[in-house]
Amino acid sequence: MHIAPDLQLPSLPEVTLRALDACHQDESYRTISEIVSADTALVARILALANSALYGPSTPIRSVDQALLRLGTHRFHTLVLTAALRQLLFELGGDEWQQLRDFWRHSLTTALTARALATLTRYREPDEAFMLGMLHNIGELIAIKTPATEAKQHYLDCQAEIAADLVTAWGLGPMAADAMRYQQALPNELRDAGHLVKLISLATRLALSDAAGIAAAGTVFGLNEELTREINRRISNEVSGMAASLGIPLDEDYCGESASRQLKQTILRQAMASQAIGLADINGEVDDILAETVNSLTLVTGLPALCFGHAGDNLVLLSGTIGEVPELAVTAKAGGSVLTEAFISGLPVGLGDRAPTVLDRQLLSLLHTPSLLAIPVQSGAHCPGVFALGTDNDALENTRELAQIFTSELASVLANRAMHTGAGGLDARKLDQDMARERLRRQVHEVSNPLTIIRQYIYQLRSRMDDADVQQELDVIRDELDRAGNLLLQMSHADTLGDGGGGVELNTELESLARILEDSVFSEGNRQLALKLCASPTLVAAGPTGIRQVVINLVRNAAESLPETGGTVTLQTASPVWQNQRTWVELEISDTGAGIPDEIRDRLFAPVSTTKGEGHSGLGLSIVKQLVDDMEGIIACRTGQEGTTFRILLPAASHKKNEND
Repeated sequence: MHIAPDLQLPSLPEVTLRALDACHQDESYRTISEIVSADTALVARILALANSALYGPSTPIRSVDQALLRLGTHRFHTLVLTAALRQLLFELGGDEWQQLRDFWRHSLTTALTARALATLTRYREPDEAFMLGMLHNIGELIAIKTPATEAKQHYLDCQAEIAADLVTAWGLGPMAADAMRYQQALPNELRDAGHLVKLISLATRLALSDAAGIAAAGTVFGLNEELTREINRRISNEVSGMAASLGIPLDEDYCGESASRQLKQTILRQAMASQAIGLADINGEVDDILAETVNSLTLVTGLPALCFGHAGDNLVLLSGTIGEVPELAVTAKAGGSVLTEAFISGLPVGLGDRAPTVLDRQLLSLLHTPSLLAIPVQSGAHCPGVFALGTDNDALENTRELAQIFTSELASVLANRAMHTGAGGLDARKLDQDMARERLRRQVHEVSNPLTIIRQYIYQLRSRMDDADVQQELDVIRDELDRAGNLLLQMSHADTLGDGGGGVELNTELESLARILEDSVFSEGNRQLALKLCASPTLVAAGPTGIRQVVINLVRNAAESLPETGGTVTLQTASPVWQNQRTWVELEISDTGAGIPDEIRDRLFAPVSTTKGEGHSGLGLSIVKQLVDDMEGIIACRTGQEGTTFRILLPAASHKKNEND
């Protein structure tokens, strides 16, 4: 029986509602992808589109995060909305709601277990294991929405082959297909199977939380019973927590009718808002568009409205649905009114029971209503305008929700319009650059893996050698591997436009570097990299290349100084720091190793013989000192038996030169 790769499958309405809400609230892509990843139907829809011919021959997408990068935020949001619309087509009965809830719990449990096992056993792509865990029993989901009993049983009997055929159609590769095809293989048949096959098969068994799954963990991966039960307990708590956050009952009868009605109302509001905005003329300047769409807002809500645009330090009344509109300009600064509060906070503000200010009274008089609701048009960090709706506080929550959907849709329209103007070209290029950097990062990761393995083998080989000359030659090889690794890291962070002259945001650079370092230097589970970044701006008067070289060298040295049992390297920033009549940004790189050996400590920043594997590299520290000097910075070190800390002060960037410089 042929299965189309682009499936139309039911989701729990609570999950779809939460995904829609996250999109409307402009939550981070990470938050949205976590919600969407927890639903098999949404995952299947996204994989089918992201891996379709629309995007040409390219690397297969194996996670929702990757799909979001390829599809783009706007298309991703549209996909979630269309998936929600399709939910209205499914007519499920009582037993089918129960089956859908149980299916959701089992697939999510399997996926989380697969990811935990992948991390524990050092599989290179834990997100891929999670994705396949969500899809392994997709045949059961197809069966739930199939009315014919004979066809329903076929889907249940052929789940493994159905899942294998689908992941093959999506281009996820033969290993992913095998993981689906052999998911029900007996544990003793899996001892020498591929890693991904073992992960999915064991995860499906552990998701059942029975004795057979516990025994299989020992057979397949040699996991003891205590550890396996702890994994089961943790995953069970995680699923329960997610269900509670979505309002999905796990320990009682379930019916999704109420959530389905709420989903239908949300979709209708979205459709009404989109339709109303479509009736307006959205071809002019931003103020003209805002002034035009106030009529659409009244059409949607049935309430009188005013539209204020942001001009300089003022909010200016542009239009309204109250007849003739007077000239009115008010300060955009906080003054206690609902209008300015909504503008500054970026959130809807209602008058409610609060005492109205003079401006509130003026707006109430214009609107001829007893109360007032201000709704900002929030586009990222920019607010081009605010709508003021006249209300009577009846059905205020529905009005607020509908107005928010309207303004969110309007903000998207304004953003899409900007993408087709001169400024929008920069955004499109930035997306292309981000995608290129992501591809380069993954390529660097693939190259770094064998380098890391070679370095570890050299270290083990060196410890077995008694010949000092051979040890020295091995040290040279390790140093050259380090240099190659540093070059790879710098390649993965190469700037398209060069260093530039406007300074560098240190915290941003550290966050970006940390992702690369975690994939290479800290890929072993017993080594940890911690970031403690200050909330204040950390703009430094230095180029990114020098900063990256300093951080990479010091972090590599710190990681190598950690004992075999593991430890932590911490990057911490502080800003601003006042010292020697100047303003600095402080960076501290600390480790929990045994400290710097005496022979290196005595000539800390001078080139000396390497002691790789036993402490920090003297040669690397001499390079670091030169780089910091070139940036007109200061570097100091404190070390002892509890670890080592390098403190670096970099000149803070400022448009006004320090008079004491």
